[in-house]
Amino acid sequence: MEPSEKKVRISVYCKRYEDLVQFLKIERGLVACTDIDGLMQTLSINHIPLDWRLFIVSSKLSLKTVLLHDGNTLPSVSVGYHSVHNKKSYENVKILMEAINYYKFKWQICGDLKVVALLLGLKQGFTKYCCFICEWDSRARSLHYSRKDWHARKSFEPGIMNVENQPLVELSKILLPSMRLKLGLTKNSVKAMNQEKAAFTYLREKFPRLSEAKLKEGIFIGPQIRDLIKDEYFEKLLRGDEKAVWDSFKFLVKGFLGNKRAQNYEDLVNSLSQSYQKLGCNTSLKIHFLHCIWIFPRELWCSE
Repeated sequence: MEPSEKKVRISVYCKRYEDLVQFLKIERGLVACTDIDGLMQTLSINHIPLDWRLFIVSSKLSLKTVLLHDGNTLPSVSVGYHSVHNKKSYENVKILMEAINYYKFKWQICGDLKVVALLLGLKQGFTKYCCFICEWDSRARSLHYSRKDWHARKSFEPGIMNVENQPLVELSKILLPSMRLKLGLTKNSVKAMNQEKAAFTYLREKFPRLSEAKLKEGIFIGPQIRDLIKDEYFEKLLRGDEKAVWDSFKFLVKGFLGNKRAQNYEDLVNSLSQSYQKLGCNTSLKIHFLHCIWIFPRELWCSE
């Protein structure tokens, strides 16, 4: 094809990020920003560590870290980038934390519970002592909805109570993000629904692109949950205990897991716990967090 022809397209690489590349380095297979202050200065952002949170999210083959401003008045800043060649592991998280100089800034951290477990040196999976704040026994099912006075963890010594490695961060720096709790609560309630009833059938029709496996496991994303909360028709299809669970979930989202906390949030948590127990939902770690809310310092709860 001759250059004179009209169909020829000439493209050049965008250079708007050229001045930011200098702050990025490859640390043992992970791309990370090794000069946070320099990056912030180039972006014309006043970096006060107390005003920022380090959000860490992972999947089977990736790991990402982003700095989020407390109050959302400033844009988020990516400081660690995923690598499809590095699986999520304690070693990779440690490399990333060292690369971004976390121990200099010590931001508060929010993220999925798998990452939190890695940061605190816990074994992965739903182990017997999977809670990182108390000595909750996940195998003692008869006590899950009745006991709330679990003892706080005294230490994170490797080899004791499912601790596998030395913690990478202080427990006081960990926040519990509300969105992760919403995902977990939705998953538990949908799994306990009667799949032959109209409400569950409607979920198939409403989310046709969602695979049958994900639907049965109650695996939804944030926008889908928000859409479902606003759906009045879905609410009309619910009956009995399923309706009670959905109502308690909606009230909790509005009065506790959102940006504002209702004065009666403890009553909302109690109502949710009782409705989930009545429906027969298994107690996940996220339900445990809410059921035993009184043992968690208030400042640990992070809004959206």
